[in-house]
Amino acid sequence: MTQPAFGRITWVDLTVADAEGIRDFYADVAGWTPAPMPMEGYDDFSMMLPGTEEAVAGVCHARGANAALPPMWLVYITVADLAAASARAVARGATALTELPESLEHGGYQVLRDPAGAAFALFQPAPES
Repeated sequence: MTQPAFGRITWVDLTVADAEGIRDFYADVAGWTPAPMPMEGYDDFSMMLPGTEEAVAGVCHARGANAALPPMWLVYITVADLAAASARAVARGATALTELPESLEHGGYQVLRDPAGAAFALFQPAPES
């Protein structure tokens, strides 16, 4: 199994009120093919490279855990220890926009705002079995 790419931007999501409309916009503009990702009573979308099943981005509804996120492309930076990286970020002036997950059994993330005001997410992958 491949080791996680710690320190790299490994995912990007766009969270908006009209996920279906923006999904269709990027499908037309970039040629991405949307694939539904079941959430709690609705679907968000993984956007696949044209002609493949390789997901390159997510388009999400501003609902549930994403309700307070601004409409922007959010980068996810992979870290080895989410709690420790989050604590370092906050100590250096970041503000947590979401809580740390209660469990990292399946991996997890936290959204923060850096000292310049830019939002980003720290992501810890699920432990290897």
